[in-house]
Amino acid sequence: MKVLWMTVAACALSALLIWSWSAHSRLDPSSDTLLLLLPDGANLSDPKVTVWFDAASEEGLHVFPIHDSELVRPFFGLPQCAGLIIPDTIHPQASDYLIAGIRSFVNSGGKLMLVYDAGTLSPQGRYAPGGSRLSDLAGVDYAFYEKLQDHAIQWDSIRSSSEIIRELNIPPGKYYPLEATNEAAANWPDGGFEVQLRRYLYGALSYPSFATSANYSGHVLFRSGAGIVAGEHAYGNGLVLFVNLPLGYLKANTDGLLLHAFLKYFAGHLLSLPFLTSVPDGVGGVVLNWHVDSNAAIKPLQEMSSWTIMQQGPYSIHITAGPDEMRFGDHEGFDVANNSFSQDFIRKQVARGDQIGSHGGWIHDYFATHVDKESPAMMEHFLAWNNRDLEQVMGKPVREYSAPHGNQPKWVTSWLEAHGFLAYYFTGNTGMAPTQGYRDGMREGQNIWAFPILHLNQAAAFEEMEQEGYSHLEVEHWLEAVSQFAADHHSVRLVYFHPPGVINYRDVVDKWMQQTGSLQTEGRFRWYTMTDLARFLNSRKQVNWTISDEAGHIAIAASHPQSLDHFTWRLPASRFTQPVIEGGTARVVRDDDSWMVIAGDSKQVRFETKLVSK
Repeated sequence: MKVLWMTVAACALSALLIWSWSAHSRLDPSSDTLLLLLPDGANLSDPKVTVWFDAASEEGLHVFPIHDSELVRPFFGLPQCAGLIIPDTIHPQASDYLIAGIRSFVNSGGKLMLVYDAGTLSPQGRYAPGGSRLSDLAGVDYAFYEKLQDHAIQWDSIRSSSEIIRELNIPPGKYYPLEATNEAAANWPDGGFEVQLRRYLYGALSYPSFATSANYSGHVLFRSGAGIVAGEHAYGNGLVLFVNLPLGYLKANTDGLLLHAFLKYFAGHLLSLPFLTSVPDGVGGVVLNWHVDSNAAIKPLQEMSSWTIMQQGPYSIHITAGPDEMRFGDHEGFDVANNSFSQDFIRKQVARGDQIGSHGGWIHDYFATHVDKESPAMMEHFLAWNNRDLEQVMGKPVREYSAPHGNQPKWVTSWLEAHGFLAYYFTGNTGMAPTQGYRDGMREGQNIWAFPILHLNQAAAFEEMEQEGYSHLEVEHWLEAVSQFAADHHSVRLVYFHPPGVINYRDVVDKWMQQTGSLQTEGRFRWYTMTDLARFLNSRKQVNWTISDEAGHIAIAASHPQSLDHFTWRLPASRFTQPVIEGGTARVVRDDDSWMVIAGDSKQVRFETKLVSK
């Protein structure tokens, strides 16, 4: 009798949830809010949670928490939202009541982003015998723990089409090949050729995903040997973006590209939300990061002084300043304190607007091979000496950094931020825009920004491309694709090189400068330095903006304690009419398929728009 009563009660609650959604739901597709579903009692400062909030902030989106009990409360409905996200790692357990609430939300027209292991466990920590209880929402059966046990999760490279990968804002080189080949000619419904995600130095990336059944009725975005890795699936009147990857875990461990990519895809491609761009005036660009390791760079730098590259910029130029390179006493360093060419070079580059940064600690190879082995108390002296020599020549503080051989233990990041550094080159999170990094599950720093490198397949520096056998034409196409990507996606990526390695590529660099020069003339591209962009991004954190909707009349209000100058919002023109400035200083321009509202020098801006009539 007790079991029967519980069954009846569960069915009644499910029906009540469906009724409350249809009759009292406050779902409003014009709202820009995304809700992150968290277990009751979840700590909002838990890094497993903050990775999502930080990613949303960096992408210019609004994500707010909602707890399980708020989702399933009858009569009250859900707070206004554009979509709901159920994250991985932090939300593996879910009650039957909660799953009924999620189904009701989507069935009523809601948009859901369902990630990896979310909801795969009962409140008691048990797996459903036939697979995930959310398989109907995902559009595919998965999480077969009872059947597959240790093989329920499988590691494999993930594949997509060239068309889909571009919609996901993944930059060229992070996927490969760049152009169709016989090997890449797999059939995809959208007609694109097949590409793989790649890793710097190591090639193909493998990711864990749940093995899935063969049948999937949705639009495939990624797949692997395990089955469906990501896809869109219609459910009732709503839509589910299923991402069969541990996005939050990956971001917390220096691989945040996919969390950002799918979050932006969900918000932009599926929901058409407005967002605050991460670049001044909405103009994308490239950080070109020079690494000067030793006196081997002197002759190449002399030769490069006549190249067309010196007609553009500014650039981020990082120098190892000591007299030695590999070992003490070898006299192969750039020797900033004593070498007249080194000093003149620094002063000249500072005068033209470049930022001089610190490349490790005073002696390039020794520092690179000992920084993670010796005590921080011993190795930090090398960092201080490098800064001292550079600052004495250029007459101002050093604010950006790159690690020799990419070796940057966590203590170095802490030391940099404590000494006023704003940015550092990073070999993790490859392919991403500047980001506030996580490592080993924890956030690194508060106001210091990681600038991940972008690579061509598994090579990043020109000498690596030469060693890997890439043709000059392929390198040229990649560089041009990177700057075009930055312009089209209103974003920034970092490309780096060593002067000795670039010398054989003058023809490639000259052609690249022709393309970037044309994009600059069109007002669609800029060169950025790490320091300038990090300052902008730190100021951007202080932008407070809200959106309100009264019967399809949309008002966006923004404020900043100093000035909103150069901050920019993008609104899809397919959904919003041309914005009208109602307060403060701003201008509106049309850019391809979007409106851009570019703020001027005022502390507050208000603009209004309407939903496009369908």
